[in-house]
Amino acid sequence: MKKWWRRVRPVVLSRLAFWVVRAIGATFRIKVLNYEAIAALEGGKVLCGWHGRSMIASIFFRNIGFWVIISKSKDGDIQTHVFENLGFNVIRGSTGRGGERALIESIRELRKGATMAITPDGPRGPSKIVQGGVMAMARKSGAYLVPCGVSARPRVLAKSWDRYMVPLPFSRCLMNFGDPLKVPPNATDEEVEAVRLKLESEITRLEMEAERMMGYAVHSS
Repeated sequence: MKKWWRRVRPVVLSRLAFWVVRAIGATFRIKVLNYEAIAALEGGKVLCGWHGRSMIASIFFRNIGFWVIISKSKDGDIQTHVFENLGFNVIRGSTGRGGERALIESIRELRKGATMAITPDGPRGPSKIVQGGVMAMARKSGAYLVPCGVSARPRVLAKSWDRYMVPLPFSRCLMNFGDPLKVPPNATDEEVEAVRLKLESEITRLEMEAERMMGYAVHSS
């Protein structure tokens, strides 16, 4: 019985997760700010929002061929099924397993003009800290880095490392995009770090702005 369940568990849970996300997401009222200018940019784009706020983007950008990176883990297997059924292209890999190959594949697609949706502090954190992988991706592909802050009301915040946000059915949701950033191909380490810090601060600023617009009290740290 246990062997049978281990074999079918990923399929069962992935299908269940997909239908739950699809059913709840169909009720969301999503407002998007400042995205028209981003969509009009020529070339590759990397849309960047914090790991704990990814559910709304998965609903809004479904079925248009965007790319995502998902870790090679058991949870990643389930996420892969969900995102593929939502119409995303999936690259498997993370800092722990398959990271170099995932980076190479991502750069190749971005050079073709692809759009990727990335959580630059994921999959294991620390929360709200941009990791080096997305910077290497942007530097070697020439793609734009696009910060985005997300909020929703009402919602539930999980007690996880990323305080994952699950909007409740019929939630009002907001995606707040900022100005795109670029990493010069011949940038020094100091210049890359400056862009990394700018991206980090912009995602957080845009998220705080989105929180205020949704009626939450926000205090700067």
